[in-house]
Amino acid sequence: MKVAIFILSDANAGEEALGRLFNGLATAYDFKQRNTEVAVYFQGTGTRWAGVVKNPDHPVNALFKAVEDKVKGVSSGCADVFGAREAAIKNGFDLVSGNSVPGTSGLPSIGELIADGFTVLTF
Repeated sequence: MKVAIFILSDANAGEEALGRLFNGLATAYDFKQRNTEVAVYFQGTGTRWAGVVKNPDHPVNALFKAVEDKVKGVSSGCADVFGAREAAIKNGFDLVSGNSVPGTSGLPSIGELIADGFTVLTF
């Protein structure tokens, strides 16, 4: 089994969004502990988390650090659209662009992940 987790919740959207981030990362942690291949992506407004999850004072920082090696990066095109590119680069996130969507700098390819046998979960 292989699992790709997409964090779509907006870092500026309050507790519900924080809960989705927390549960997405907790799911990644669960799969990591089970030695299941897991990959985490930040997409859409979820790219804004790249500017906050590495802050040691952030409530999910310890959990993020526990799965950081499973984070593949942030959607390049979404980081552009939602103003997260600079923070993502500053914080060492890779910009993922395998899906060459016209008018963008590219997004992760969910089609490629599914073709490679990944189950895709969204949070």
